Amino acid sequence: MKHLFNRSIFLTAAVALLLGCADLDEKPVGLLAPESLFRTSKDVETAIMGAYGWIATERLYGRQFVSALMLRSDMEDIGDRGTPAERQQVNDFNMDDNNNMVNQFWPVWYQVISSTNAAIFGAQQLGLPENTGNPLMAEARFIRAFAYFHLVQVFGDIPYIDYFISNPESVKSISKTPAATVYTNIIADLEFAKQWLPDKQPAEVRSRATKGTAASYLASVYLTMGQYQKAYTEAKWVIDNKDKFGYALEADFQTLFKAPQAPNMKEHIFDIDFLGLKSGDGGANDDIMAPMTGVRGGDAPRSGWSVIVPSLKVYTTWDNRDYRKEVSFEDSLLIGGKLVPYTEFTNTKRPHIAKYARFAGNSNSEGRYSDHNYAAMRYAEILLIAAEASVEVNGPNAEALGYINQVRARARNWAGKQTTFPEDVKAGLAKDAMIDLILDERRLELAFEYKRWYDIKRRNLGEKVFKGPNSLEPHETFNASRDYLMPLPRVELQVNPNLAPQNPGY
Repeated sequence: MKHLFNRSIFLTAAVALLLGCADLDEKPVGLLAPESLFRTSKDVETAIMGAYGWIATERLYGRQFVSALMLRSDMEDIGDRGTPAERQQVNDFNMDDNNNMVNQFWPVWYQVISSTNAAIFGAQQLGLPENTGNPLMAEARFIRAFAYFHLVQVFGDIPYIDYFISNPESVKSISKTPAATVYTNIIADLEFAKQWLPDKQPAEVRSRATKGTAASYLASVYLTMGQYQKAYTEAKWVIDNKDKFGYALEADFQTLFKAPQAPNMKEHIFDIDFLGLKSGDGGANDDIMAPMTGVRGGDAPRSGWSVIVPSLKVYTTWDNRDYRKEVSFEDSLLIGGKLVPYTEFTNTKRPHIAKYARFAGNSNSEGRYSDHNYAAMRYAEILLIAAEASVEVNGPNAEALGYINQVRARARNWAGKQTTFPEDVKAGLAKDAMIDLILDERRLELAFEYKRWYDIKRRNLGEKVFKGPNSLEPHETFNASRDYLMPLPRVELQVNPNLAPQNPGY
């Protein structure tokens, strides 16, 4: 897919009218002629590939957006306090409405959306046969749902645009759509995608959506909304059809974080594909997560910036017998030709995240421009979604235990050597205790994979995880009435007052 990005830049730039990207009175951009942009189904596919490409940029999955998700959780903290204040504000729950991380990623999500709207328009305008046009529109609608699912969780009520913007003047009248309506539209897009996408993409690549991808995200959306029966139904459908889609757990947990990965890794349901040592305009293909999480001062090629580093308690409370801890942390490193423990790290004397920096593949000396395929959704998560939803619907049950224990069984494979930890979960837990166990299993299994903040938010855990006696990363500044949402960018409200009011507390 990656090679298509550069040739799609012109088209996606043409259709990506951003909210608030300029004062439209001062910088008119003219009217687009959408009928001239799409002449064949290949042009529609180009717009779709452009949308995928915008996700694999520095401002989204390459650094800015995913860093914000990490810093917002109780699993990742600021390491080097010399990092720009915008990151510290996100981490410390003292953001204002001009936070530059938000300013960076907000417009790019709308570029993604604009590209998908253009693709859908193009397919409709061309009058393509159903079996040609609908799969293309289904892929575009999946990407649109993916973008809005992130935006609505981070911001709540947001502008919802599902049409091709050909007149920039119309941007001035756009207002916010209630979050509940956004979720309804996300579900509609995913249901269409589930109906019309193929079971597998060519060469089984996981960086393009399939029926299984759409169903997996339906399960995640329903889980987020607390519609547990529907979440269970969708997750169970994916599990029951795993062989048709080619899904399974990788035998060795480390394989998931060892670049370059196969483009059709069986555990990946949807991934964001970066190509080593390649970059383009607008931060295209610029993956900076290895240096952001890597150890400052390490010997090349393992030297990072110590920006996003877990608090020490995240490390010390994780059982040393768990292979996932070994894979997830760097607690010693070569510095000056000598292997030293984290207590002798040059900058931040804490164990660092290893999932991205340890095996960055073809990359520069800091791990930048990596070969990683970042799993936005993997099969282990579907098993845990099914378990959580099943317990919510039916209480503790053998099926849910089986899903959890599949994940734990894989964790017992320590690089080919079978161990006895973590043990299978036994029957007998009460419902609340089992839900807590599943949430903690998600915390460990999906550690540092941009999921934890969403779990904290959907389960209303902020007071507990940031202020409770067992907090891994205490933040007394956390305010539940404010901090479950981030502020809309100030510049957006200045350009378009229809987006008011600002989110509470900002």
